Amino acid sequence: MINEEKIKVMTKIAMYEQGEGRKYLPISKYYRSDYIGLALIKNFFLVTLGYLLMIAAVAVYFGEYLMYNIHKMNLVAVGIYIIVGYVAVLIFYSVLTYIQYSVKYHKAKKSVRKYYGELTDLSKIYIRDEKRMAGRGTAGGFRK
Repeated sequence: MINEEKIKVMTKIAMYEQGEGRKYLPISKYYRSDYIGLALIKNFFLVTLGYLLMIAAVAVYFGEYLMYNIHKMNLVAVGIYIIVGYVAVLIFYSVLTYIQYSVKYHKAKKSVRKYYGELTDLSKIYIRDEKRMAGRGTAGGFRK
């Protein structure tokens, strides 16, 4: 016998797993601090790489000027400016990353909470069906 309620719940679960679930279920496996921590570590490496590429591009663009005037420059001050700029960019992007991944984690947990509610409903339907079958004298759908 087909249980329409069970079919509806199973369809909702399958649609979630194929849609939003692909994005949110992997996130829900992490603790919040671990998920955001991994994002911040990735952010650190990407910002460092981006900043180094930006410094290299500026150095190439002004290469001729640097070649003729490097002996006149205060290299310690230039180094300090580069380091302070790097720290400022790193802090800025780290704050943005923290906010973005906190919001993303919150949305994922909220979405997955509904999914687990549907799984609980499905489990209750199966338990209810098993009790009904046991009351009829059948075990597992087979007659003795």
